[in-house]
Amino acid sequence: MKTTTIPPLRVSPELRKQAEAVLEKGETLSGFVLEAVNRNIEYRKSRQAFIDRGLASAEQARKTGKYIPAEKVLAKLDRRLAKARQRAA
Repeated sequence: MKTTTIPPLRVSPELRKQAEAVLEKGETLSGFVLEAVNRNIEYRKSRQAFIDRGLASAEQARKTGKYIPAEKVLAKLDRRLAKARQRAA
C-alpha cells in the first residue's frame, strides 16, 4: 500500500506545547495527530449516518402519515433514563 502525507500545519507554540504535554508514554506527536484525524473522520461519518437515518425516517413518516407523538417518545426516554440511574446507583 502506498502512503501519502497530510499537509503540514502551522500552529502556535502554545498549541504545540499543549499537545506535547498530553502525549502518552512512547507516543509521538505525529501519532497523536494521526489518531486525532482518524477519530474525527469516524465521528463525521457517524454524524452523517445519523442525519441520513433521521431524514429517511422523516420522509417515511411523511409518506405513510405514521408519526409517534413526542409525548410518547419522551415518556419512553424518561423510563430508560430512570432504569439507567437505578443501575448506576
